[in-house]
Amino acid sequence: MSSCKRLQVLNSHISGAPQQSSAMASEKDAALAAVASDSPTIFDKIINKQIPANVVYEDDKVLAFRDIAPQAPTHILLIPKVRDGLTGLSKAEERHCEILGHLLYTAKVVAKQEGLEEGFRIVINDGPNGCQSVYHLHVHLLGGRQMNWPPG
Repeated sequence: MSSCKRLQVLNSHISGAPQQSSAMASEKDAALAAVASDSPTIFDKIINKQIPANVVYEDDKVLAFRDIAPQAPTHILLIPKVRDGLTGLSKAEERHCEILGHLLYTAKVVAKQEGLEEGFRIVINDGPNGCQSVYHLHVHLLGGRQMNWPPG
């Protein structure tokens, strides 16, 4: 996938513009084209308030905001405010244990805040085959409907 096409995909995430199947790459294609780097990600820009987001929770370590392309009635992304080399779960080191635990605990707090008493799903995409398109660890909190299995 060309750099230009990758930028179109990322811009559609920022703007919320609907993706057109013939003109835009799928999420899978975006994940396959994504490359981990030390450059600021879209999430860094959200943390720094350079890009607006519908924030539902924030503390000194975690920011949680609504996904602009929701896959469930409730779809919230939770991100660590400091990347610290944690571009994906497979890059986690022992020094990341505290933030990993805090992300999961915060997901539970946000799920309760969102009224997901009947249950919810946590998803962490990792790497190209895991369909990760932004290399800044993030947790998807999905709920508000019956989830299917296998998730596929």
